[in-house]
Amino acid sequence: MSIPEIADSHCHLDFPDFDAERDAIVQRAVDAGVTRMITICTKLRTEPNVRAIAEKYTPVFYAAGTHPMSVADEPMITLDQLIALADHPKFVGIGETGLDYYYTADTADIQKESLKIHIHAARQTGLPLIIHARAADEDMARILTDEHANGAFSCVMHCFSSSAELAQTALDLGFYLSMSGIAAFPKSQDLRDIFGKAPADRILVETDAPYLAPPPFRGKRNEPGYTVHTAKIGAEVFGLSYKDFAAQTTANFDRLFSKAA
Repeated sequence: MSIPEIADSHCHLDFPDFDAERDAIVQRAVDAGVTRMITICTKLRTEPNVRAIAEKYTPVFYAAGTHPMSVADEPMITLDQLIALADHPKFVGIGETGLDYYYTADTADIQKESLKIHIHAARQTGLPLIIHARAADEDMARILTDEHANGAFSCVMHCFSSSAELAQTALDLGFYLSMSGIAAFPKSQDLRDIFGKAPADRILVETDAPYLAPPPFRGKRNEPGYTVHTAKIGAEVFGLSYKDFAAQTTANFDRLFSKAA
């Protein structure tokens, strides 16, 4: 009996947590049915390392940008830099970028500036934008809506754990919501309800590894193979078998990250 294929739309395989056994981690993911994973570069100076991981492993693709919590400490990314990266055959997305007012509200203005540069790059390259949003729902909804009106782009709200209002804004713009291990935590019923009201053809799954491991691994290091555990909860939310939910989210992944299809 074949294992259903699924994709991890967001992980961080370059992080030192994985240095000792990266080969084994990628193999465990493949053995679990995770046939593709996108490893995310969060600071442009680490892009060569992230790119090298994508080049080494057939199932791994990559995206790059400046994480909102890092914008104040990194050189401001440029449109030209992002557009140049898009030439690489395994570069499939712009970001992660976004707004984080939970930890770094003091850098809100520079975060917004960086976010808009990433949006322009997504629009020009045709690659999907990867958004991190925390405690910034109103600004995020406004900027995404205003920018989309200036010219369409595709987008995923990575590790979505924000309000129903921001979810609806994203869905109305044609964007995708990504389900992380947070959605599998026992106390996350309100978040599961938000996902459950979304169309099934707009849902992705991710690990955000090494963070946010789903049960039964909560509190331990996460890895791409654990996508399956979050997806099993996702299947329950949508009233689908795991096989059908895996097929649906994989089709969604292929549609959004078409370069990795």
